[in-house]
Amino acid sequence: MTPALDPAFLRAPLAHRALHDVDDGRPENSRAAIRAAIAQGYGIEIDVQLSADDQAMVFHDYDLARLAHGTGPVRSVPAGTLGGITLRGGDEGVPTLDEVLDIVAGQVPLLIEIKDQDGGMGVNIGPLEAATAAALAGYAGPVALMSFNPHSVARMADLCPDLPRGLVTSAYDPANWPLPEATCARLRDIPNFDRVGASFISHEAADLSRPRVAALKAAGAHILCWTIRSPEAEAEARRIAENVTFEGYLAAQPG
Repeated sequence: MTPALDPAFLRAPLAHRALHDVDDGRPENSRAAIRAAIAQGYGIEIDVQLSADDQAMVFHDYDLARLAHGTGPVRSVPAGTLGGITLRGGDEGVPTLDEVLDIVAGQVPLLIEIKDQDGGMGVNIGPLEAATAAALAGYAGPVALMSFNPHSVARMADLCPDLPRGLVTSAYDPANWPLPEATCARLRDIPNFDRVGASFISHEAADLSRPRVAALKAAGAHILCWTIRSPEAEAEARRIAENVTFEGYLAAQPG
């Protein structure tokens, strides 16, 4: 049985990598950005990467350099060390998923993207999924899981069968992806939706008019989208998508 997506994910807009604004000391995926989103009543989208000691860390990139005062792959650094590496634009280190779950504590819906660890959307996955499942054990509150990698979503179906899951989907233009054209072509058609027991997709906003998206919606799938950066883009996306993941402005709350 496919777990249903909590209706909370279709109400408040989802703050992309939490409500981040480095000009206000709130880097992407930081505790400060998490708290700001909660204070505004937004849902939250975060990313998880794996530490050297197999802990789920809330961080978007594979490498530290863009977002933190460190260098090298996140996966090469233990969780304790990552916690002491300050995020650029803030005064705090990289948080663990456990720490973020303690902050959110069910107050708002939390959408967790599991970053591809295979490097090619393949089968070389497992430790990050296991770490994410371990952190979520006993968590009370609306939470959903998603990944670009269908194998990751299938693994979460085994590890957390009661939690709703979805696929992050895209036009997969080969010019924008470090993947073979054949892989892009296969993933573009969203062939794994039923196989992984998904209840939603989060689709690239510029590609929402794709017929496959319409077909999934007609079959009962929930359609979210990424990433919206203006009220005008949000209005356009909402012609198809039921909710948006946004950044760079304050999305309107439901009345």
